[in-house]
Amino acid sequence: MHTTREQARHIVPGKQAHYFLVVKANQPTLHAVLRKLPWSRCREVAYARNRGHRRRETRSARALTITDLDLGFPFAVQAVKIRRHRTTRKTGKTTRPTIYAITDLNSRQAHPAALGKTAQSQWGIEAVHHVRDVTFSEDASKIRTGHGPANMATFRNLAINTPRTAGYTSIAAGLREISYEPFTRPLDLLKLP
Repeated sequence: MHTTREQARHIVPGKQAHYFLVVKANQPTLHAVLRKLPWSRCREVAYARNRGHRRRETRSARALTITDLDLGFPFAVQAVKIRRHRTTRKTGKTTRPTIYAITDLNSRQAHPAALGKTAQSQWGIEAVHHVRDVTFSEDASKIRTGHGPANMATFRNLAINTPRTAGYTSIAAGLREISYEPFTRPLDLLKLP
């Protein structure tokens, strides 16, 4: 989901839902405002640690109430700063990316730990989009009318999740192996006669 004011207006009153919008450097003014907030004054910092994808990662999440700031985003009441400290186990290389986000959830509805989990769940969604684009060149697709894009996304998800369910860790390698027996192997994986 793109971080736009229109999206914020659509989500809260239109869908009666909440938003968590990541602010990237392509919105330099808003990004700079969030970077300069007094993050050191945060009373609560949530930490989460995990291992996976051949790396160790520690995330810290902080949240500040921003109702007195005019960010130009409707309903925004909290700003979020998430710092990831990642170390690749094989090379020992360390990266420390920081992301900023805004949300319409107040501090009683979402504390830093919950906001950190929300951000992490969005990265999981982005990982699926990354696989769909890299493996199936989804961003280059010329299908743009009617239900075509949604239908193709469904077929791509099926083509990704079927090998995963069968135990393949590399979707591209799994699809290659499945393609060696195109008339029987896909049906076997789907448990179709």
